Amino acid sequence: MVIKVFLASSSGSTAIKKKQQDVLGFLEALKVDYAPLDIACNEDNRMWMRENVPVEKKPTNGIPLPPQIFNEESYCGDYETFFDAKEDNAVYAFLGLPPPPGSKEAKEAYLLENGPVENGTIVNGTDDAEDEENLEAEEENIDDDTLKREVPMEECNGDEHTEEVEAEVGGETGEEAAEEKVAEEKEAVEDTEESLENTKAPVKEEEAQEEAEDEEAKGEDDQPVSEEEEAPEVRGGRRRSDRGSRGRRG
Repeated sequence: MVIKVFLASSSGSTAIKKKQQDVLGFLEALKVDYAPLDIACNEDNRMWMRENVPVEKKPTNGIPLPPQIFNEESYCGDYETFFDAKEDNAVYAFLGLPPPPGSKEAKEAYLLENGPVENGTIVNGTDDAEDEENLEAEEENIDDDTLKREVPMEECNGDEHTEEVEAEVGGETGEEAAEEKVAEEKEAVEDTEESLENTKAPVKEEEAQEEAEDEEAKGEDDQPVSEEEEAPEVRGGRRRSDRGSRGRRG
């Protein structure tokens, strides 16, 4: 594709000359191939330019002034639109040319199409947007699964209903679970009573032993005291009494 720039080499307008130089100098700086077409020395060029400039782009008098820019037969614009494109870093888009790799306009075009880039990864681009949507969908599914998950009865009702839950899980009916619970409670009561009996047994044995010891001590107190066991004072008293009795008898 060849860029055509229609200009007037012998124009007496300083403003027109300046605009033409500005366009050609910028194209040379960008290393864009172009063909300058003089309308002052070539009537065919002037007629072709006037015929191919769109009506809405022509001035009030219907005669467009140079410079006018074309990409082959496609109209690009006049100096004003070229200047706006240069200010917006969109000259290649204005000319209908792909921007060279690495150019500022190429980067901006890439960002515009795919979104910002961070560490070599596209951010907020089409692919990233789809990934975010998929991630959100997965998170929603995870949340739904978490909500649908049945909470164990032990966590809801505490440990006191553990046996009932295990009975239901094992396929037992509510009545069987209740009967089993009653039997376990009865067994617990019997174990408690047996423990109390075992506790009372040593106490009764101690009481019986104490009673036996008391009876034995009482029996010893009731037995007669032998003369050998009598106190010396008692035996002396008896001897004096016997002597007195004998004296009265003599």
